[in-house]
Amino acid sequence: MQAQYISSNTDYKKCPEPTLPEYAFIGRSNVGKSSLINALIGQKLAHTSQQPGKTKLISHFLVNKFWYLVDLPGYGWAKVSKTERAKWEKMIKNYLLKRENLYNVFLLIDTRHEPQAIDLNFMRWLAEAQVPFCLVFTKADKLTKTQAQKRLDVYFKKLKEDWEEIPPHFVTSSVNGNGMEGILDYIAQINTAAEQKT
Repeated sequence: MQAQYISSNTDYKKCPEPTLPEYAFIGRSNVGKSSLINALIGQKLAHTSQQPGKTKLISHFLVNKFWYLVDLPGYGWAKVSKTERAKWEKMIKNYLLKRENLYNVFLLIDTRHEPQAIDLNFMRWLAEAQVPFCLVFTKADKLTKTQAQKRLDVYFKKLKEDWEEIPPHFVTSSVNGNGMEGILDYIAQINTAAEQKT
């Protein structure tokens, strides 16, 4: 797989020409987004950091000269001012609502944690805005299979309070590569379906 960094911007209007399919990755601060992107692509593209809130821009990576992987800023408890956080939120929402070649959003959730209101609210917002998305449960390697399944069961039970169907989802580990093939297959399926429509 070939991937190259293209650009980073604060405004969706300055992003690359919207001529190729685009897939955005987003999640709460410290959810393991950069590690997942690097594992998915098989090379170190996104910068990993112990400090939450490292990603502050909309970053585009061109994959196999065919589609864009987009790294979006995290949300949640990064230590930034309210003004800065509001600016990030506006930038992200403008991108998600107005980027015409955005095919899917991958929303990252830390498998180890209980369902968080901030994630559940973000899912609702995506659904109401009719932005296609799926869930990516990260850091599954930090739990046993039994523990991970218990966490997922709790999460899905919570989701069923609001959702008739559980959104498409993947259980992943950036350490051992679990789930990466599933995500790439999902992207390939969407791309193929889109090509057939044109």
